Amino acid sequence: MKKFLIKIVPYFVAVLIVLAILGSYADGNTDDNYMHFAVKKPKNMILGDSRGSQGVVPGILKNKLSVDFDNFSLNIVESPYGQVYFKALKRKLDQETKNGIFILTVSPWNLSLNKLIKKEKDFPEEHSPLNDMYFYDRSPNYEYLLKHYTRSWFKIYTEREEAGRSNTFLHDDGWLEVTINMHKDSVAVRTHKKEQFYKDLANTVELSPERLKAINEMINYLRTKGKVYLVRLPTSKSLSAIENNKYPHFNKLLRDIARKQNVKFFDFSGNYAEYDYTDGNHLYKESSKRISSQIADSIIANRGK
Repeated sequence: MKKFLIKIVPYFVAVLIVLAILGSYADGNTDDNYMHFAVKKPKNMILGDSRGSQGVVPGILKNKLSVDFDNFSLNIVESPYGQVYFKALKRKLDQETKNGIFILTVSPWNLSLNKLIKKEKDFPEEHSPLNDMYFYDRSPNYEYLLKHYTRSWFKIYTEREEAGRSNTFLHDDGWLEVTINMHKDSVAVRTHKKEQFYKDLANTVELSPERLKAINEMINYLRTKGKVYLVRLPTSKSLSAIENNKYPHFNKLLRDIARKQNVKFFDFSGNYAEYDYTDGNHLYKESSKRISSQIADSIIANRGK
């Protein structure tokens, strides 16, 4: 046995070296989450689900507000407002932050929960990488790759950014840039699928007291670190109709939260016709840049008020 171990150790070490080298090439092409765990801890953040991930561009905010931003939005399954997201936020944020800017993108869906779920251990985000990651500022982040990268590690190298950006590219600042066919027929097909998805979802979910409690706790926490802004992003006319039919008083709910918490609420949902969408649900990247500029303008206009 001893001789066998002596013989196998060099091969084991060689495998570790190869994996370490391959992992060092992980970047925004690796998957849609990796870069959230591979950059320095931010002082200014964007939170939310995939609408926020694709819809708010940190670079545009930086140009107008003169500070770096990190978009720490994932998607409706992995980062709805809740205790898992709150825990991840506290690990992600630079704890020395005193004058940060925090933009929380909110929709009815990231405050909702399936009506059949009664225990927090059954919440969908329990399976999110946000729930089991310890390191959020390692590059390369081997913890993430070992826990959550399920493909061959050789793909990390062959599909690295240097070989060409993927259609979903996660920038270092957390913006998920989606490059997709925007021909009206393609958009119509994707929008129809999203409409059906949200119609079905509306039949199974309700606003969650646990999620409402969590977002209020997150706001309370972030208010000790800087200024907090709630933002409702627009969706297409058809998706907006589904939301408003299911949750007709949602804007009032957000206004009430903002008033009680003494934070600002910016509502862009009524201006849906001004923007382009990849699928009715997510802003196309050019519209994302435009609305990010408008969010920055709103923040500037409300300073000191």
